[in-house]
Amino acid sequence: MAKKDYYESLGISKTATITEIKSAYRSMAKKCHPDLHPGDAAAEVQFKEITEAYEVLSDAQKRAAYDQYGHAAFEQGASGFGGFNGFTGFGGNFSDLFEEVFNGFMGGSSRRSNGENRRGNDVKADVTITLKEAYTGVKKKIEISVPSACADCGGTGGKGTETCSICKGRGRVRRQNGFFMMETPCAACGGTGQTIKEPCMTCKGTGRVKKKKTLEVNIPAGVETGVRMRLSGEGEAGIRGGQAGDLYVFVTVKENKLFVRQEQHLACEIPIPMTTAALGGTVDVPTIDGGKTTIKIPAGTQTGYETKLKGKGMPVLRGSSFGDLFVRIRVETPTNLSKRQKELLAEFEKEGKNSPAASDFMASVKKFFEDLV
Repeated sequence: MAKKDYYESLGISKTATITEIKSAYRSMAKKCHPDLHPGDAAAEVQFKEITEAYEVLSDAQKRAAYDQYGHAAFEQGASGFGGFNGFTGFGGNFSDLFEEVFNGFMGGSSRRSNGENRRGNDVKADVTITLKEAYTGVKKKIEISVPSACADCGGTGGKGTETCSICKGRGRVRRQNGFFMMETPCAACGGTGQTIKEPCMTCKGTGRVKKKKTLEVNIPAGVETGVRMRLSGEGEAGIRGGQAGDLYVFVTVKENKLFVRQEQHLACEIPIPMTTAALGGTVDVPTIDGGKTTIKIPAGTQTGYETKLKGKGMPVLRGSSFGDLFVRIRVETPTNLSKRQKELLAEFEKEGKNSPAASDFMASVKKFFEDLV
């Protein structure tokens, strides 16, 4: 009998994020956990299917192998992707795997004692800023939708508690699987060991409801793409009054049309007329702070000439120093010449060659062919 597609088992798309994968597994595991359906063979089979699917899809390397080779990536003896030789199945670290799903994915505490409230999951958000905003620092508003404490029950989940009938107050259950004895958090009480006598109708006893909220994030000057900022307690609310998770904001700095960033340094290329390059002169260079600086162009400047403007780069994150701005000159050859301009250039040509690099090159070419004779 062919194995069921892992994405189909969890009811998710092939583009699902790790958060969506964990959420789907958590939801399905609570519905078909064998401890809630004693003697139900179908529930046990489904639980094994979704757990096997989760173990693969929640691991980036295993997921890549599955996306490329399917179930064959984990068949015994198959090389698959990254050297996999068989699927670990349920005999591995399944207890920790199951517990991770109930504890969140970015900093949730692991093992808890009976009756202890559960910490909410951490949440990830992305924010994009301009290079100028990265230079000055900026305040950005972000909107997130997360489980928050239920207002109707104050986050308690309802009235009164009683010992969970499934785990007998332990908060954890044991089950035999072949040669292995596995202990996992009780799905019926969420690992607390207690159930609500009169569950809140609004939150169904969880103490949480999903809400949208807007937060203002202070992004410091000098940030780069990939910088992660943590807002403590702004993640998901904990179950039944448990500690809230954190919000992690990941920053992306958009590319700039004029400046190229290299850590705290900036670089830009400035085109100048051929006449300025030949005779010398000055040119204004824009700076990231919105101003400009005048630089001197020596007579005879060639394309590729570079100069450094000290302290005109990006600020060092949480520091007091600044990087430098490296200016590269590109000499522009004139186009669409007028008749008079062509005459002047022709006269210049008659005055004699004034291109030492070109002359040296042609001399080298001539010698090369002479040596072949």
